[in-house]
Amino acid sequence: MTVSDQKSGAVIHKFRLGQKVRFSTGYPDRSVAAGVYEIVRQLPHDGADYTYRIKNAREQHERVVKERDLERA
Repeated sequence: MTVSDQKSGAVIHKFRLGQKVRFSTGYPDRSVAAGVYEIVRQLPHDGADYTYRIKNAREQHERVVKERDLERA
């Protein structure tokens, strides 16, 4: 985030790189691996929410998920 973004009151990402998260209890997709994920990349605001790339140690791929679908682990 730039200084001008801070002055304008822009919202910033809730989670930081490397932070451990899990899917919110109300997340509807049951095909996701249970447990803790790590934030591997912060993505730009999509007009509705911030998004992240996350990784679970039990999966070979990364997932893209909206901020509202995550909670701190």
